[in-house]
Amino acid sequence: MTAPEAPTAPASLTRKPLDEEIDVYGLTHTGKVRTVNQDQFLLASLRKRMEVHLTSLPDVTRLKLEDDRLAFLAMIADGVGGSANGAVASRLALEQVTQYVTQSLRCYYGADAREASFIDVLQQAALQTHAEVLRHASLDPDLEGMATTLTVWIGVWPWVYVLQVGDSRYYVYRAGELLRITRDQTIAQELVDRGVLTRTDAFDSRWASVLSSAIGGPQTAPMVTRLQSDWRNVHLLCTDGLTKHVSDERIKQRLATMTSAKQVCEDLLQEALDGGGRDNITIIVGRTVRKD
Repeated sequence: MTAPEAPTAPASLTRKPLDEEIDVYGLTHTGKVRTVNQDQFLLASLRKRMEVHLTSLPDVTRLKLEDDRLAFLAMIADGVGGSANGAVASRLALEQVTQYVTQSLRCYYGADAREASFIDVLQQAALQTHAEVLRHASLDPDLEGMATTLTVWIGVWPWVYVLQVGDSRYYVYRAGELLRITRDQTIAQELVDRGVLTRTDAFDSRWASVLSSAIGGPQTAPMVTRLQSDWRNVHLLCTDGLTKHVSDERIKQRLATMTSAKQVCEDLLQEALDGGGRDNITIIVGRTVRKD
Protein backbone atom coordinates (compact mmCIF):
# COMPACT_ATOMS: atom_id res chain seq x y z
CA MET A 1 0.00 0.00 0.00
CA THR A 2 1.42 3.38 -0.97
CA ALA A 3 -0.16 6.45 0.64
CA PRO A 4 -0.57 9.70 -1.28
CA GLU A 5 2.83 11.35 -1.21
CA ALA A 6 3.35 14.72 0.42
CA PRO A 7 3.77 17.79 -1.79
CA THR A 8 7.36 18.32 -2.85
CA ALA A 9 9.29 20.06 -0.10
CA PRO A 10 11.25 23.27 -0.76
CA ALA A 11 14.82 22.67 -1.93
CA SER A 12 16.10 23.91 1.44
CA LEU A 13 14.39 20.97 3.15
CA THR A 14 15.37 18.14 0.82
CA ARG A 15 18.70 16.97 2.31
CA LYS A 16 18.81 14.12 4.81
CA PRO A 17 18.72 15.31 8.45
CA LEU A 18 21.89 15.01 10.49
CA ASP A 19 21.83 12.96 13.69
CA GLU A 20 21.82 16.11 15.83
CA GLU A 21 18.79 17.41 13.90
CA ILE A 22 16.57 14.52 15.02
CA ASP A 23 14.38 15.19 18.07
CA VAL A 24 12.78 11.91 19.15
CA TYR A 25 11.56 10.43 22.41
CA GLY A 26 9.56 7.45 23.59
CA LEU A 27 8.03 6.25 26.85
CA THR A 28 5.79 3.53 28.20
CA HIS A 29 3.61 3.37 31.33
CA THR A 30 1.59 0.61 32.98
CA GLY A 31 -1.40 2.91 33.46
CA LYS A 32 -3.60 3.25 36.53
CA VAL A 33 -5.49 -0.07 36.31
CA ARG A 34 -3.21 -2.80 34.92
CA THR A 35 -0.56 -4.44 37.08
CA VAL A 36 1.63 -5.60 34.17
CA ASN A 37 2.89 -3.53 31.25
CA GLN A 38 2.53 -5.60 28.08
CA ASP A 39 3.66 -2.75 25.80
CA GLN A 40 7.15 -2.52 24.36
CA PHE A 41 8.90 0.13 22.25
CA LEU A 42 12.25 0.63 20.55
CA LEU A 43 14.12 3.54 18.94
CA ALA A 44 17.30 2.87 16.97
CA SER A 45 19.58 4.10 14.21
CA LEU A 46 20.80 1.62 11.60
CA ARG A 47 24.31 2.35 10.37
CA LYS A 48 26.95 1.17 7.95
CA ARG A 49 30.33 1.85 9.48
CA MET A 50 33.97 0.92 9.14
CA GLU A 51 35.98 0.14 12.26
CA VAL A 52 39.77 0.00 12.09
CA HIS A 53 41.07 -2.95 14.14
CA LEU A 54 44.76 -2.77 13.22
CA THR A 55 46.90 -0.47 11.05
CA SER A 56 50.42 0.85 10.65
CA LEU A 57 49.10 4.36 10.06
CA PRO A 58 50.19 6.74 12.82
CA ASP A 59 46.95 8.75 12.95
CA VAL A 60 43.72 6.88 12.30
CA THR A 61 41.69 10.02 12.92
CA ARG A 62 42.86 11.32 9.55
CA LEU A 63 40.86 8.57 7.86
CA LYS A 64 37.32 9.39 6.84
CA LEU A 65 35.61 6.50 8.57
CA GLU A 66 32.10 5.89 7.27
CA ASP A 67 29.45 6.03 9.96
CA ASP A 68 26.49 7.23 7.95
CA ARG A 69 22.96 6.65 9.21
CA LEU A 70 21.22 4.37 6.72
CA ALA A 71 17.86 4.41 8.45
CA PHE A 72 16.02 5.33 11.62
CA LEU A 73 13.80 2.74 13.25
CA ALA A 74 10.89 3.20 15.69
CA MET A 75 8.63 0.37 16.84
CA ILE A 76 5.80 -0.22 19.30
CA ALA A 77 3.98 -3.41 20.23
CA ASP A 78 0.93 -3.88 22.46
CA GLY A 79 0.72 -7.43 23.80
CA VAL A 80 -2.51 -9.33 24.36
CA GLY A 81 -3.18 -12.65 25.99
CA GLY A 82 -3.50 -12.05 29.71
CA SER A 83 -0.99 -12.01 32.59
CA ALA A 84 2.57 -11.86 31.27
CA ASN A 85 1.82 -13.58 27.96
CA GLY A 86 1.24 -10.36 26.08
CA ALA A 87 4.52 -8.94 27.37
CA VAL A 88 6.35 -11.98 26.02
CA ALA A 89 4.65 -11.64 22.63
CA SER A 90 5.41 -7.93 22.30
CA ARG A 91 9.03 -8.47 23.34
CA LEU A 92 9.47 -11.30 20.83
CA ALA A 93 7.93 -9.19 18.08
CA LEU A 94 10.36 -6.31 18.54
CA GLU A 95 13.34 -8.63 18.89
CA GLN A 96 12.47 -10.60 15.76
CA VAL A 97 11.80 -7.54 13.59
CA THR A 98 15.00 -5.88 14.79
CA GLN A 99 17.05 -8.98 13.95
CA TYR A 100 15.41 -9.33 10.56
CA VAL A 101 16.01 -5.71 9.63
CA THR A 102 19.57 -5.43 10.94
CA GLN A 103 21.07 -8.84 10.15
CA SER A 104 23.83 -7.94 7.69
CA LEU A 105 21.56 -5.01 6.77
CA ARG A 106 19.84 -7.47 4.45
CA CYS A 107 16.84 -5.20 4.00
CA TYR A 108 19.02 -2.47 2.55
CA TYR A 109 21.39 -4.55 0.46
CA GLY A 110 18.81 -7.14 -0.58
CA ALA A 111 16.11 -4.68 -1.62
CA ASP A 112 16.33 -1.11 -2.82
CA ALA A 113 14.42 1.04 -0.33
CA ARG A 114 13.28 3.26 -3.19
CA GLU A 115 11.49 0.38 -4.91
CA ALA A 116 8.28 -1.51 -4.18
CA SER A 117 10.34 -4.61 -3.31
CA PHE A 118 11.16 -3.05 0.06
CA ILE A 119 7.45 -3.30 0.91
CA ASP A 120 7.71 -7.07 0.40
CA VAL A 121 10.75 -7.19 2.69
CA LEU A 122 8.79 -5.55 5.50
CA GLN A 123 5.77 -7.77 4.99
CA GLN A 124 8.05 -10.79 5.23
CA ALA A 125 9.51 -9.40 8.46
CA ALA A 126 5.99 -9.35 9.94
CA LEU A 127 5.13 -12.84 8.69
CA GLN A 128 8.36 -14.34 10.02
CA THR A 129 7.79 -12.62 13.34
CA HIS A 130 4.24 -14.01 13.42
CA ALA A 131 5.60 -17.52 12.82
CA GLU A 132 8.19 -17.13 15.57
CA VAL A 133 5.60 -16.00 18.14
CA LEU A 134 3.41 -18.98 17.21
CA ARG A 135 6.42 -21.30 17.57
CA HIS A 136 7.19 -20.04 21.06
CA ALA A 137 3.55 -20.41 22.08
CA SER A 138 3.50 -24.02 20.83
CA LEU A 139 6.49 -24.90 23.01
CA ASP A 140 5.03 -23.59 26.27
CA PRO A 141 1.39 -24.24 27.29
CA ASP A 142 1.54 -21.20 29.58
CA LEU A 143 2.05 -18.98 26.51
CA GLU A 144 -0.92 -20.31 24.57
CA GLY A 145 -2.98 -17.53 23.02
CA MET A 146 -0.37 -14.81 23.31
CA ALA A 147 -0.33 -12.20 20.56
CA THR A 148 0.62 -8.60 19.95
CA THR A 149 0.10 -5.58 17.75
CA LEU A 150 3.11 -4.30 15.82
CA THR A 151 3.72 -0.89 14.30
CA VAL A 152 7.13 -0.29 12.71
CA TRP A 153 8.35 3.07 11.35
CA ILE A 154 11.46 3.03 9.18
CA GLY A 155 12.91 6.22 7.74
CA VAL A 156 15.12 5.48 4.72
CA TRP A 157 15.74 8.87 3.17
CA PRO A 158 13.86 10.11 1.18
CA TRP A 159 11.10 7.68 2.18
CA VAL A 160 9.22 6.59 5.28
CA TYR A 161 7.82 3.06 5.51
CA VAL A 162 5.21 2.04 8.09
CA LEU A 163 4.42 -1.60 8.83
CA GLN A 164 1.12 -2.13 10.63
CA VAL A 165 -0.46 -5.18 12.32
CA GLY A 166 -3.24 -4.59 14.86
CA ASP A 167 -4.55 -1.31 16.26
CA SER A 168 -1.54 0.62 17.50
CA ARG A 169 -1.47 3.83 15.45
CA TYR A 170 0.80 6.08 13.45
CA TYR A 171 -0.07 9.74 12.88
CA VAL A 172 1.59 12.55 10.93
CA TYR A 173 1.13 16.17 12.00
CA ARG A 174 2.06 19.05 9.68
CA ALA A 175 0.92 22.64 9.22
CA GLY A 176 -1.98 22.38 11.63
CA GLU A 177 -3.35 19.08 10.30
CA LEU A 178 -3.25 15.65 11.94
CA LEU A 179 -3.50 12.65 9.61
CA ARG A 180 -3.91 9.09 10.85
CA ILE A 181 -1.94 6.93 8.42
CA THR A 182 -2.72 3.48 9.82
CA ARG A 183 -6.08 1.73 9.88
CA ASP A 184 -7.15 -0.12 13.05
CA GLN A 185 -7.25 -3.85 12.38
CA THR A 186 -10.19 -4.55 14.72
CA ILE A 187 -13.59 -6.19 14.38
CA ALA A 188 -15.17 -2.81 15.12
CA GLN A 189 -13.37 -1.20 12.18
CA GLU A 190 -14.42 -4.08 9.93
CA LEU A 191 -18.06 -3.47 10.93
CA VAL A 192 -17.68 0.25 10.21
CA ASP A 193 -16.21 -0.53 6.79
CA ARG A 194 -19.20 -2.75 6.01
CA GLY A 195 -21.67 -0.12 7.15
CA VAL A 196 -22.95 -2.24 10.05
CA LEU A 197 -21.89 0.25 12.74
CA THR A 198 -21.24 3.97 12.78
CA ARG A 199 -17.79 5.06 13.87
CA THR A 200 -19.17 6.39 17.17
CA ASP A 201 -21.07 3.17 17.93
CA ALA A 202 -18.06 1.07 16.99
CA PHE A 203 -15.77 2.93 19.37
CA ASP A 204 -18.16 2.22 22.26
CA SER A 205 -18.85 -1.40 21.31
CA ARG A 206 -17.31 -4.56 22.73
CA TRP A 207 -15.63 -5.11 19.35
CA ALA A 208 -13.45 -2.00 19.65
CA SER A 209 -10.58 -3.89 21.27
CA VAL A 210 -11.01 -7.22 19.45
CA LEU A 211 -8.22 -7.51 16.89
CA SER A 212 -8.94 -8.87 13.41
CA SER A 213 -5.19 -9.13 12.74
CA ALA A 214 -2.32 -9.64 15.18
CA ILE A 215 1.18 -11.07 15.42
CA GLY A 216 0.59 -14.53 16.92
CA GLY A 217 -3.19 -14.32 16.52
CA PRO A 218 -5.53 -16.48 14.41
CA GLN A 219 -4.89 -14.15 11.46
CA THR A 220 -2.19 -11.67 10.54
CA ALA A 221 -2.47 -9.25 7.64
CA PRO A 222 0.54 -6.90 7.61
CA MET A 223 0.02 -3.62 5.78
CA VAL A 224 2.89 -1.44 4.59
CA THR A 225 2.50 2.24 3.71
CA ARG A 226 5.13 4.39 2.00
CA LEU A 227 5.29 8.17 2.37
CA GLN A 228 7.73 10.80 1.19
CA SER A 229 10.00 12.19 3.90
CA ASP A 230 9.42 15.80 4.83
CA TRP A 231 11.27 17.92 7.38
CA ARG A 232 8.00 19.55 8.41
CA ASN A 233 6.37 16.31 9.59
CA VAL A 234 5.92 15.41 13.25
CA HIS A 235 5.53 11.65 13.69
CA LEU A 236 3.51 9.96 16.46
CA LEU A 237 3.30 6.23 17.20
CA CYS A 238 1.10 5.07 20.07
CA THR A 239 -0.77 2.15 21.55
CA ASP A 240 -4.49 2.38 22.21
CA GLY A 241 -3.83 3.23 25.84
CA LEU A 242 -3.40 6.79 24.59
CA THR A 243 -6.23 6.99 22.06
CA LYS A 244 -8.79 5.49 24.46
CA HIS A 245 -8.53 8.64 26.56
CA VAL A 246 -7.09 11.38 24.34
CA SER A 247 -8.97 12.44 21.22
CA ASP A 248 -7.33 13.10 17.86
CA GLU A 249 -8.25 16.77 18.25
CA ARG A 250 -6.46 16.97 21.59
CA ILE A 251 -3.43 15.13 20.17
CA LYS A 252 -3.32 17.69 17.35
CA GLN A 253 -3.40 20.57 19.83
CA ARG A 254 -0.56 19.07 21.84
CA LEU A 255 1.63 18.51 18.78
CA ALA A 256 0.90 22.03 17.53
CA THR A 257 2.38 23.56 20.69
CA MET A 258 5.17 21.07 21.41
CA THR A 259 8.58 22.37 22.47
CA SER A 260 10.34 19.00 22.33
CA ALA A 261 9.55 15.35 21.70
CA LYS A 262 10.14 14.53 25.38
CA GLN A 263 7.82 17.30 26.58
CA VAL A 264 4.91 16.34 24.33
CA CYS A 265 5.24 12.60 25.13
CA GLU A 266 5.09 13.36 28.84
CA ASP A 267 2.14 15.73 28.42
CA LEU A 268 0.16 13.21 26.33
CA LEU A 269 0.89 10.49 28.87
CA GLN A 270 -0.43 12.67 31.69
CA GLU A 271 -3.61 13.38 29.73
CA ALA A 272 -4.18 9.66 29.22
CA LEU A 273 -3.65 9.01 32.93
CA ASP A 274 -5.94 11.88 33.89
CA GLY A 275 -8.56 10.41 31.54
CA GLY A 276 -8.57 7.09 33.36
CA GLY A 277 -5.41 5.23 32.31
CA ARG A 278 -7.30 1.96 31.89
CA ASP A 279 -4.63 0.37 29.68
CA ASN A 280 -0.88 0.38 29.19
CA ILE A 281 0.25 3.55 27.41
CA THR A 282 3.16 3.82 24.98
CA ILE A 283 4.03 6.93 22.94
CA ILE A 284 6.81 7.81 20.50
CA VAL A 285 7.12 11.28 18.97
CA GLY A 286 9.78 12.32 16.47
CA ARG A 287 10.55 15.34 14.33
CA THR A 288 13.47 17.03 12.60
CA VAL A 289 14.81 20.40 13.71
CA ARG A 290 17.14 22.12 11.24
CA LYS A 291 20.28 23.45 12.97
CA ASP A 292 21.55 25.77 10.23
